[in-house]
Amino acid sequence: SKSSNDAEAPKAYGYTYTADPETLDYLISGKQSTKVATSNGIDGLFTNDKYGNLTPAVAEDWSVSKDGLTYTYKIRKGVKWFTSDGEEYAEVTAKDFVNGLKHAADKKSAAMYLAENSVKGLADYVAGNNKDFASVGVKAVDDYTLEYTLNKPEPYWNTKMAYSIFWPLNEEFEKSKGADFGKATDPTSLLYNGPFLLRGLTAKSSIEFVKNENYWDKDNVHLDTVTLAYYDGSDQESLERNFTSGAYSYARLFPTSSNFSKVEETYKDNIYYNPQGPGIAGLGVNIDRQSYKYTSKTTDEEKTSTKKALLNKDFRQALNFAFDRKAYSAQLNGEKGAPLAVRNLFVKPEFVSANGKSFGDMVTEKVATYGDEWKNVNLADGQDGLFNAEKAKAELAKAKTALEAEGVKFPIHIDIPVDQTSKGYIARIQSFKQSVETTLGTENVVIDIQQITTDELHNITYYAANAAAEDWDLSGAVGWNPDYEDPSTYLDILKTTNSETTKSYMGYDNPSSPAVAQVGLKEYDKLVDEAGNETSDLAVRYEKYAAAQAWLTDSAIVIPTMSSTGAATVVSKVVPFSEPSSQTGNKGSTYLKYVEVQDEPVTKKQYEQAREKWQKEKAESNKKAQQDLEKHVK
Repeated sequence: SKSSNDAEAPKAYGYTYTADPETLDYLISGKQSTKVATSNGIDGLFTNDKYGNLTPAVAEDWSVSKDGLTYTYKIRKGVKWFTSDGEEYAEVTAKDFVNGLKHAADKKSAAMYLAENSVKGLADYVAGNNKDFASVGVKAVDDYTLEYTLNKPEPYWNTKMAYSIFWPLNEEFEKSKGADFGKATDPTSLLYNGPFLLRGLTAKSSIEFVKNENYWDKDNVHLDTVTLAYYDGSDQESLERNFTSGAYSYARLFPTSSNFSKVEETYKDNIYYNPQGPGIAGLGVNIDRQSYKYTSKTTDEEKTSTKKALLNKDFRQALNFAFDRKAYSAQLNGEKGAPLAVRNLFVKPEFVSANGKSFGDMVTEKVATYGDEWKNVNLADGQDGLFNAEKAKAELAKAKTALEAEGVKFPIHIDIPVDQTSKGYIARIQSFKQSVETTLGTENVVIDIQQITTDELHNITYYAANAAAEDWDLSGAVGWNPDYEDPSTYLDILKTTNSETTKSYMGYDNPSSPAVAQVGLKEYDKLVDEAGNETSDLAVRYEKYAAAQAWLTDSAIVIPTMSSTGAATVVSKVVPFSEPSSQTGNKGSTYLKYVEVQDEPVTKKQYEQAREKWQKEKAESNKKAQQDLEKHVK
């Protein structure tokens, strides 16, 4: 409910960002830090509307051939590129999309996995077997017609088009910038065709956007300015203070903070919980650690013992079952909100469904075949279905017998690095330590928390150059937001060939490392590939991906903790459900087209009413979108 007409609604939006981008080159980076700085400035072929439907952006219309292999897009006429100062530079044409993908391939984009096995001839070009990009299956038929040819049908292909590796790039501008294209702190190093222009970016300080007054769809842009302030997590209460002062349009509240009762008094009717998002946060297990700069281990024997223990599946399962996720979540979400954020699977259980079964239901059936410990587990969102002291002890006993026979000495010491400024995160890892040590006994397992600086942590996890630099036994720098509407978007990234993710999730970047064979990860590859090859029957495809997720769950190499946006306790001036809605893609929660803000904080009642209305409208809108899809098959 808008309190006034649009002309009088507030036009400024403020919130936070948490990591400076290493680059603004949206075509080569897959990181959230780049996305936050670029997704409002650049439009691809599609974006998402507030009901989660793909909606045309630079593409005006499209069609797909009967065999599902050729997609043809009609490019909207009159969409322009602008400099960061808002000066017109050129028209956006089909050629810009071809050039964008060529740039991504030439520069070995971290997101190449989204494209290289899909677009005909692209893998050969990336591998250097063929030097001629003209032979790759992406063509500008003319200025306003773009055509992709695929290796095999991908029913979800269009949902990938919202992702930045498929966004356009003007070739003349790219040449003029040379090595400075997409330079991390320089808004003038990009061109913009989206709803906002990036105006300023100051490291560890702020990111600023202004409305693109000449945007092709400016009627759907309700904000004039967007200011994101750098937030390192050290002062959680600053979010609410800045909301109260009017600087932020939204604030996450922390029910565990010392001033929460005061905040509750002030905002009693305005506090509500966000629904669980599709993103996953978890703990990764390093199966091949090579560096020991940040460690409490004092002998080689301790290093070897930990390494052998982490390669033992029963030992990893013992950690998984000894971990009280509800207590972990409570450090952030308070007792009441705690279960609402818990996630038990890497893939969101409700992400897809077929034949009346959710993906989570399919996994539950399949994982039960791996052993009695998996009978009757509840893998649904919003509750802790894994924590079980009896199971944890039973798995540990099995592991201990096998490991002691190999000469392993207990207790096993496990290093977990944490950012010393991030109080909430330290509290969560301390909670993990407490539940694991209490359940398994410190004579068996000791969790050693390594408190280090933000930059040190980034260098050995998120931004580590290679696996050798991944200096940890367990890492919480593990998170994933799905890119498109298919389980492969989660499960493909853990294949042994994706060194960019395997190094930060599992500590290795060489698929033929002995550790990989020992853990059986090639078996996982096989399951994921089998699922990917099933393109005719979606229900069968999902069942096959569920088999891969079941393997992953049983392996306990990536240990899910929470959904990345689940159960946040919030106060907000953003008009509820005005923002684009998407389970996937690079636009997600950082995209501010369509977003409206109101003068007064949203009441809980307003939010509930808006949600009910939105859910009804969404169901109708999604159904209509599904029917429209069928019209595009040529």
